[in-house]
Amino acid sequence: MQRRNTNTKASILEVLKEYQSPMSYDMIVSRIQQKMDKATVYRVLNRFQEDGLTHKIVGPDGKQYFALCNSCEQQKEQHSHNHLHFQCESCERVECLPEQYTISLPKGYRPKNFNTFITGICSSC
Repeated sequence: MQRRNTNTKASILEVLKEYQSPMSYDMIVSRIQQKMDKATVYRVLNRFQEDGLTHKIVGPDGKQYFALCNSCEQQKEQHSHNHLHFQCESCERVECLPEQYTISLPKGYRPKNFNTFITGICSSC
């Protein structure tokens, strides 16, 4: 389905491209100069996820983070978001770690995705 291009959509996408790491709602709106409705921002972020532009990560505190998906289009068959994420306890930055992992489940279960966070102190802090 063709999506409309809006200023809100363009602004959010630009922030995600500039930051290059998973971002929460608060992180995104703090970098945008215009006032935006919270529901609209989440709607745009969820549509980005549906369209394969981003993937969503749920942090240990339940907060949602959205990361720009750089290689999804080129690797649709192979690409997976089943990787670990690291959150710094000092600066709160969230990073996607590059390794892919698989989980072994009992017979009859089919994993779709998993979301795992490692917390600690990043190399910058």
